[in-house]
Amino acid sequence: MPEGDTVWNTARVLHRALAGASLTGSDFRVPRLATTDLTGWVVRESASRGKHLLLRLTAPPEGVAPPEGVAPADGGARWTLHSHLRMDGAWRAYAPGERWTGRPAHLIRAVLRAPRAVAVGYHLHDLSLVPTTEEDSLVGHLGPDLLGADWDPAEAVRRLAAQPDATISEALLDQRNLAGVGNLYKCEVLFLRGVSPWTPVRAVPDLAGTVALAQRLLAANRGRWTQSTTGSLRRGQTSYVYGRRAEPCRRCGTAIRKEELGERVTYWCPACQPERPTG
Repeated sequence: MPEGDTVWNTARVLHRALAGASLTGSDFRVPRLATTDLTGWVVRESASRGKHLLLRLTAPPEGVAPPEGVAPADGGARWTLHSHLRMDGAWRAYAPGERWTGRPAHLIRAVLRAPRAVAVGYHLHDLSLVPTTEEDSLVGHLGPDLLGADWDPAEAVRRLAAQPDATISEALLDQRNLAGVGNLYKCEVLFLRGVSPWTPVRAVPDLAGTVALAQRLLAANRGRWTQSTTGSLRRGQTSYVYGRRAEPCRRCGTAIRKEELGERVTYWCPACQPERPTG
């Protein structure tokens, strides 16, 4: 699943490609938006909220009929195209006339055409068009965004602590606590903090330190596509434990382990991180 920094980067790609442009065409390949035409709509900005992408637009003066069942707001002028990448979604920006490469055509869910670029969304999830004033119906449940202007570490710690019996692994992935941590950063943060993924939140010695480290790691990788928690960008040297099952720990040489925890896989070093609780 794309992490918060990947979604942040994707939002910036869309912003550079489309912001300020009047769309010359659109094509939605999902039932809910199949008849929606955004030709003439102006892209105001592209933003991210945790792992959600928000493309904010202004409808032309004559307006365009909203999707069935959606009532206009702000006089029908301001709308948000929302998408979620989940495990395998992606947006790509191409120059007009450039060949669309990298993903099969049958995975295309949205195409937005502008004078200087074409944005193509592949395997997008939760694709919807809502009045901008109603964005909270889609992202209002999220915790503080690690890469957002609303980042509030104290609030993130408070939300984590409200689930004392959850494992720290599960709690970090719960976007209602803090928005942006995915499986890679979960594994790497817990390794660097020396905490077992099976540790209950109530037993984590320094929740504030764990939260602060997660934010620093995501922020350090913002603006680049190669994610590194080790400081190295060389292939095979970018992580401590994630994706390194059976390889030697970079600290102690013990073989890294991999196991399913809930619905996600977890990587950890059994020597550097305390064993899971037995009680």
